[in-house]
Amino acid sequence: MTCAAPTRRSVLAALASTLTTTLPGAPAWATSASGIFPTRPVRLVVPYSVGIGPDVVARSVAEHLSQQWGQTVWVDNKPGASGIVAFGDVRRSAADGYTLFLADSATLAVNPLLHAHLPYDPLRDLEPLTLLFRATFVLWVGAGNRLRSVLELQDAARRAPGSISYASLGNGHPSQVSVESYAHAAGLDLLHVPFKDGGTLFSAVASGEVDFTTFSINTVAGLMASGRMRPLAVAARERLRSHPLIPTLVEAGGPAVEMHPWAALMAVAGTPAPVLASLRLGIGQALASDAVLSRAETAGFEITPSTPQAVRERVAADTAMVGPLIAAGRIARF
Repeated sequence: MTCAAPTRRSVLAALASTLTTTLPGAPAWATSASGIFPTRPVRLVVPYSVGIGPDVVARSVAEHLSQQWGQTVWVDNKPGASGIVAFGDVRRSAADGYTLFLADSATLAVNPLLHAHLPYDPLRDLEPLTLLFRATFVLWVGAGNRLRSVLELQDAARRAPGSISYASLGNGHPSQVSVESYAHAAGLDLLHVPFKDGGTLFSAVASGEVDFTTFSINTVAGLMASGRMRPLAVAARERLRSHPLIPTLVEAGGPAVEMHPWAALMAVAGTPAPVLASLRLGIGQALASDAVLSRAETAGFEITPSTPQAVRERVAADTAMVGPLIAAGRIARF
């Protein structure tokens, strides 16, 4: 006997209504958007530049929370060093729920493996609220690049190891981890070219200075529309519904590697349990709203609300995945 699958709407609504049960015994005021928290503006720290995909989603959530709580939720962009700059600011903030952090896999899973003296410990310094989103990466080349397909890229890389270059936003960033996961599975030795900002990176790939990169469809949509960059494959099990002509990596002749960078919302460790309960309820309602879902989908992201434990499990899974890449020398330790 089969049962009808629940709709996306019902799943999200159910999650929003149950988020506060994560903290048994929380007082009644913590479960009401009109309760005691918050009584002043809330800051959401984002380790990305304004306009980059994660920032778009963060601002959508912040807008919804501002309306819901009747208090301003403002986005504070602090890009740099794969989230270390932003995290350094967050960990110096009071554990009162008024500073939130959009943390990604680099911040939570990769950086602790790469840095011998990292100025934070994500397990000690942060309290997970929920997974926020996941994206899907696409392999991109400049429109005039000699590499016309994934098979041509792989053939060229095997003929001359180290001759094919790729661009990322830095050592340990998801844009590097994703490519090295692919290269490891395909048996390729590629040249890593890190950049400090997206604008310079995309200009280098579009001009052919660097051979390829991996980013979500929305991030490169403008350059694709203007004819400056073109996609080779989408690193997912299925093609993108919005761009069904782009083949999957497997269909294009590559290995079965999926590139799904993700992010979570975190609070400062030590935040009182009732405040955490109120935050989780409010954020859960925001992630179930039509406005947030629509904005995220337009930006090429899938909203993925979860329990705090699911955040911890995601971090553990990424740690296990990245460890072998570091051991093999594909991602350099500091």
